[in-house]
Amino acid sequence: MNDGVYVGNAGKDAALDRGWLLGHFKDASDPRHSEDVEIKWGVHPQGDERAQWVTGEERTALLVLISGRFRVELPGRDVVLTEQGDYVVWGRGVDHSWYAEEESVVLTVRWPSVPGYKVEGNDQADANETVAGHGHSLSTATS
Repeated sequence: MNDGVYVGNAGKDAALDRGWLLGHFKDASDPRHSEDVEIKWGVHPQGDERAQWVTGEERTALLVLISGRFRVELPGRDVVLTEQGDYVVWGRGVDHSWYAEEESVVLTVRWPSVPGYKVEGNDQADANETVAGHGHSLSTATS
């Protein structure tokens, strides 16, 4: 039945599309298709890292730590998310990368949903998973 409603499980559905639950990359007839926003349930084993830095970012994003310990790498500093609910928000033009210090689950929301950020050959550490920023409850270190 296609009634404009989709019910799923983030962990199970994420495994089918490199973590992505919603965005421009879903079929236009799917209720999870959107050109306005993308949502990812990212499950990262310890030691997982982004294949290359994101440069020239054109989107705004929010990343929330669900579990684990997740490091965001920025020019001149690192930000470490350590407690469930820690989050970062970043805007356009923020170069960044990331590293899973422990097995981690993160929820990423980005807007708008635009193509062009996928890193080929790195299914787990997809380029669409990007993090940067700072927050009041985060550990920070100057690199």
